Amino acid sequence: MKIDALSRLERHAKRIAEIATVLGKYGLADLFGGFDHAWLRDRLKSADGQMLTGTVTTAARVRMALAELGTTFIKLGQMLSTRADLLGPELTEELAQLQCNIPPDSAGVARMTIEKELGKPIEQLFAHFEDEPLAAASIAQVHGALLPTGESVVVKVRRAGVAEQAVTDVEIVQALAELLEKHSPALRAYQPVALVRQFRRILLREMDFTYERRNLEEFGRNFAEDPTVCIPEVHGAWCSHQVVTMERLEGVRGTDIDITRPMVEGGLDEFARRGANMYLEMIFRDGFYHADPHPGNLLLLPSNIVGVIDCGMVGRIDDDLRDEVESLLVGIVENDSSLVAEQVLRLGAVPSNCDREKLRADLQDFMADFTGHPLNEIHVGAALGSLVEIIRRHHIVLPPALALLLKTIIVLEGTSRRLSQNVSLAELMQPYCTRLMLRRLSPGRVAKRVRHTYRNWNRLLSALPRDLADLLARFRDGTLTVHLDHRHLDPIVNRLVLGILTASIFLGSSQLWSSQAAPLLYGVSVFGALGYVLSLFLGWRLLRAIRKSGNIQSKD
Repeated sequence: MKIDALSRLERHAKRIAEIATVLGKYGLADLFGGFDHAWLRDRLKSADGQMLTGTVTTAARVRMALAELGTTFIKLGQMLSTRADLLGPELTEELAQLQCNIPPDSAGVARMTIEKELGKPIEQLFAHFEDEPLAAASIAQVHGALLPTGESVVVKVRRAGVAEQAVTDVEIVQALAELLEKHSPALRAYQPVALVRQFRRILLREMDFTYERRNLEEFGRNFAEDPTVCIPEVHGAWCSHQVVTMERLEGVRGTDIDITRPMVEGGLDEFARRGANMYLEMIFRDGFYHADPHPGNLLLLPSNIVGVIDCGMVGRIDDDLRDEVESLLVGIVENDSSLVAEQVLRLGAVPSNCDREKLRADLQDFMADFTGHPLNEIHVGAALGSLVEIIRRHHIVLPPALALLLKTIIVLEGTSRRLSQNVSLAELMQPYCTRLMLRRLSPGRVAKRVRHTYRNWNRLLSALPRDLADLLARFRDGTLTVHLDHRHLDPIVNRLVLGILTASIFLGSSQLWSSQAAPLLYGVSVFGALGYVLSLFLGWRLLRAIRKSGNIQSKD
């Protein structure tokens, strides 16, 4: 793995130098201080040749460095902002503020991309096309246009060259993640390799606009009968992997809603309530939700209708995760800390040294903070943030789907309260939680669980006779082998042997010295003195090895 990672970095040495320069500028190059590779260390220098390691990092510096490094790293930071269970609230809150300041592509470049993707000149595709983009982000920019039929649309087009740069950057990030996991103990607990794999999947999906088209179509079907929600209609004939054309919604963006407050004062509460209910329907009813409920992605349309834009980032909740989350909610509602602890342990990757009693006590204290309070006084975002902090403190790693769901709900409450202080997400969630618990007892769900249990037992009972027969046959033939893996045994044995050898040489040398065994030099036994020196050297090596492993009891 090490050779492969370094060879990939070598192929992109110029980009590595750019990344190292930015990291050094913001005092982040010390992340690579544990790498023992001269090739990489030589590139961790500023333009004047000064070494870039040794500066203390901060959450703000991480955000600024990622923003300066461009599209791939901005998206990486945005993805990491959903992992408060790994990075903690300070860093994830900072990463959530990442914005792209890259200037948009020129109109000529955008037109060329559209024409290449759709196979026709712009004049044949649209009755009118606005060269000035309405908005620009790290991956794409949006232009207004009119279809030949007269319909007003927006055309989202991928930036030129962004995919090629992303491929290079992802390869670099993946190689760096492998090196970080191997050489940086401080970052190993963050599971950088697994995070980069997840990030690669997310980024490739966001680069391919056919996924956003499908997302819009699915949201449209789910809310086709809801008059309070408007999902832009997709025009499939004007879509491709790099272009998506959709209905243009004319309304006020959530980020601008404070400016227009005097005009819509009477309807703001209703708009905020409808927006929150829309997201709760996506999560609890459909299991398919818009994963970025930022105010800028919501539009206030006439009659307080909620418009939704930018559906590139979505989340899904499968049946297994839904069942586990429902059990977690039941435990919280019933104030059962044991059940909540059990569900947290089932949902996450738990370290072997996890103190389960301490976890249960922490969860009991967490639930006591919210028991007995009126629903409108409970801040769901703060409660979930506290829960995630407890999970992080016990080094439990949540599955990415659950981490994204928790982050979405936390951001959703912040958006709801920004639009209206009178809307309580806890109150809005109560009927959904009640519906979930009733659905768990419905005949259909019970029958489904029975079928699932039956299939599992049937599979086990079908395989058991064959496995037992195979085991007995191996035992009878004498081919049954048992493999025992003694973890960390080699270092222990090596240190034990070295300690015994050191003690033996020391005792032997003492005997030679005290008996003044020949040859002598200034009245001192030469072999005795040499033995002392050798035993001191071996003892120093043993103590140094123990010290490097962390503590004297370490088995590493």
